[in-house]
Amino acid sequence: MRNVSGQTACLNGNHEESVNDSKLLKSLSSVEQEFIGSLKFQGIEELVNSLKMIHDFALYHTDLCFDTPEKIALFNLKFLWERLEHLGKS
Repeated sequence: MRNVSGQTACLNGNHEESVNDSKLLKSLSSVEQEFIGSLKFQGIEELVNSLKMIHDFALYHTDLCFDTPEKIALFNLKFLWERLEHLGKS
């Protein structure tokens, strides 16, 4: 949403929530706002599908051996597409 001082965005309003025993302010910096705007401009659903495709190719269509770093990377891809899906629904 725009205001007189520029574009602002926040998740769940300006409420502070306790996460892992710490308080997080949910307002976004201008860099974070720009990043989310770029994601939406690119097309969140298309990005989600791309991340899923990369994940599936790496996991199911290669003969690569997966150790801990590779498993963590695949988990991070999954985490990213799940959060993007959630962002696309909001």
